[in-house]
Amino acid sequence: MPVRKDASGRRYVQAEVEVPGSPEEVWAAIATGPGISSWFVPTEVEEREGGTTVSHFGPGSSMDSVAKITAWDPPRRFSAESPEDMGPGTPTVATEWIVEAKSGSTCVVRVVHSWFASTDDWDKQFEGHEMGWAAFFRLLRLYLAHFRGQPCAPFQVMGAGPGPVPETWNALVGPLGLAGAAEGQRVSTAAGAPRLAGVAERVGPSEYPDLLLRLDEPAPGIAHLFALPMAGQVFLPIRVYLYGEGAKAAAARDEPAWQAWMAERFPAGA
Repeated sequence: MPVRKDASGRRYVQAEVEVPGSPEEVWAAIATGPGISSWFVPTEVEEREGGTTVSHFGPGSSMDSVAKITAWDPPRRFSAESPEDMGPGTPTVATEWIVEAKSGSTCVVRVVHSWFASTDDWDKQFEGHEMGWAAFFRLLRLYLAHFRGQPCAPFQVMGAGPGPVPETWNALVGPLGLAGAAEGQRVSTAAGAPRLAGVAERVGPSEYPDLLLRLDEPAPGIAHLFALPMAGQVFLPIRVYLYGEGAKAAAARDEPAWQAWMAERFPAGA
């Protein structure tokens, strides 16, 4: 996702993915609170021009990303602006979402981040968005392929270790019984760990380890485990999205068990 520049001083990066579904189904997934929360992070959307979107990336308001909707054209396009979204003194970022219908009941989803700056101070941060969007786009595609429109109960737990990345990652997936998982293989967590079982949809490379599971236990859903080096530590988020009528009860039962399991093994970062 290289940074591009135009004559006006605007800088921008973009990413796109082809996903199954009609424009209306894809729009519901990317432009409504329940839809976005089903594959991204918990989000509320006021579905109108001039409305507000709030995405909750962690506990507390300091982890919220707040944007004002500047264009609203369902099911094709919307855009929103976030002032100082990367911290005090950083430029306002405009984010545009575009849905383009393709033949064969699929759509291309394109996201464009743009900002005005006279220096390249923030370019590296935006270039780093490429990996983040690639991961979330895999979740979006999986959600639309298997769970679109179903009620979702998401939760996230977090651990952290001192690094290096391979050792910290193994400290997570080893006790879970998920080390050595292969794409297409059915896997399940080990005895003593909270229950996850399903098919490994993706196993990331050792330098950027992640594991994407399509679940049938504890309910139909998706689990995404990954390692994120940041600020001298290696963070270990586990994002779980459960779908269907039993999802809410399963999440309410299992989230505390995951919190306790992570706190026991990663007490500094749980």
